[in-house]
Amino acid sequence: MVNHRVGLIVPSSNVTVETEMPALLRRHRTARFSFHASRTRMHTVEIEELRTMNGQLERCVDELADAEVDALLYACLVAVMAIGPGEHALVEQRARDMLVERDDKAAVRSSAGALIEGLAGLNARRIALVTPYVRPLAEKVVNYLVEEGFEVADWRCLEVSDNAEVGRLPGDRVMTAARSLDLSGVDALVLSACVQMPSLDLIEGAEAEFGIPVLSAATAGAYSLLKALGEAPNLDGAGRLLQLAN
Repeated sequence: MVNHRVGLIVPSSNVTVETEMPALLRRHRTARFSFHASRTRMHTVEIEELRTMNGQLERCVDELADAEVDALLYACLVAVMAIGPGEHALVEQRARDMLVERDDKAAVRSSAGALIEGLAGLNARRIALVTPYVRPLAEKVVNYLVEEGFEVADWRCLEVSDNAEVGRLPGDRVMTAARSLDLSGVDALVLSACVQMPSLDLIEGAEAEFGIPVLSAATAGAYSLLKALGEAPNLDGAGRLLQLAN
């Protein structure tokens, strides 16, 4: 049995990714994972706090390098996408460069890049999504995905700016938003475009209800981490994205 250390860079008010990512990866059949987090201060999901949070990347990478992680995930999708098109590649490269200076070969991923990777893995081009963000930030996420070549057929934002409240959003509110979407001709539904908005328990039921692949920032992050670590992205009960190895 292979053991991997996973580093997570998370906003200080986030709790969901540290719940959903272990829940996902403990389902892996041939590998075991431990999780090690470095936190960046953020309470309100607004552009200035997101920029400030991004400015703490070097400290967080150093802390996780001290833990000798095998892979690290910058686990805040909107902090990256709000800056502008292509930012996920720049952030990931910055982190890699920091690690190279320490002669550290840990793999680097971001939630933003992982979502794009997951959608590509599903061959999804026309998509729909649910976000917890206020409208101006949700629009930035939509525009980011459009710049990456996706057609966003429909989307909903729940207009929640308090990040702690995002972590308490009930599943029925998320599903109500999803059911209001026009999913005609859609290849995949992003049920939670945010690692802080809980959705893992909804994925399988949503796939059965809507008849299309359903993923989230969390399941996409797991998919990307597993591929980076050379492990099969094959997990039970987490939607079609994590069954592609079958």
